[in-house]
Amino acid sequence: MRALFIVNPKATTTTDRTREVILGALRSELDVTVVETSYRDHAQKLARDAAEGGFELVLSLGGDGTVNEVVNGLLAVPERKRPRYAVIPGGSANVFIRALGVSGDPVEATGQILAAIRSGREREVNLGRITSHLDDRYFTFCAGFGWDADVVQQVEHERENGRKATPALYAEVAVKLFFGGDIRDPSLTVSTGGRSLEDVYFALVTNTTPWTYAGALPLQPTPSSRFELGLDAFALTRSSYWLTGWVLSQMFLPKGLPGRGEGYVTWHDQGSLRITSNHPRAFQIDGEYLGEREEVNFQSVPKALRIFC
Repeated sequence: MRALFIVNPKATTTTDRTREVILGALRSELDVTVVETSYRDHAQKLARDAAEGGFELVLSLGGDGTVNEVVNGLLAVPERKRPRYAVIPGGSANVFIRALGVSGDPVEATGQILAAIRSGREREVNLGRITSHLDDRYFTFCAGFGWDADVVQQVEHERENGRKATPALYAEVAVKLFFGGDIRDPSLTVSTGGRSLEDVYFALVTNTTPWTYAGALPLQPTPSSRFELGLDAFALTRSSYWLTGWVLSQMFLPKGLPGRGEGYVTWHDQGSLRITSNHPRAFQIDGEYLGEREEVNFQSVPKALRIFC
């Protein structure tokens, strides 16, 4: 099988030695061409070119941002040209691949992926799509308006200043912005199914569960969300520090946040949603900060991606 292996050289949890081991394993069973990313959205271009160039498989080594770029590159070509995809985790959270049931350890994940390729075991997954006057792109597991996007933006700033994007850094920034950010700004409106919910403080749209990980612990605001279904959503409708802290703590439960409760609203298996804000708010998809937005439309895209896992 002819495969393109897209490597993010800045992947936070792999070393040169680990990459050599992974590449050796891949080359023992695949005809592999290796390329490294060198700028933001480079993986998107490389994946699109791979599809146009007739590669049968695209693999990537990196975090969820690299995955998002590759997916958007693959979805830029017609389905008949679209190669299969396989993800080797190299980031700090690796939410997408772990949600698929693949190990977060890159070497172990490589073994699982090669076993899937040998047996022809693949999975079709739905994706989310966002559109606005600035955007037309896909996300794999989540999109967020407000607080979590502020966290992502601040972590990116810390990374530019030389810090690694570790779970500890995310936790540090999240707590700081929880007490000092705009989580108490009820500017958002969530609309779906002909109804609208106003005065929302913080909103998430998910394509699977979990929303993210705190180290090994999954946070599940929408525990019924699945790759095979439409989109789920969560909206924070009250924002005292005590209540918000309690809601967040419930997301750590093994079954995740209950579908109904005080201070929040959830939606399940939606084909489309819209979130608006009465002023620009931070927005992120798949843990990548996109900037500030005032309106974003969300759509579920069924069976958009074929992945070995």
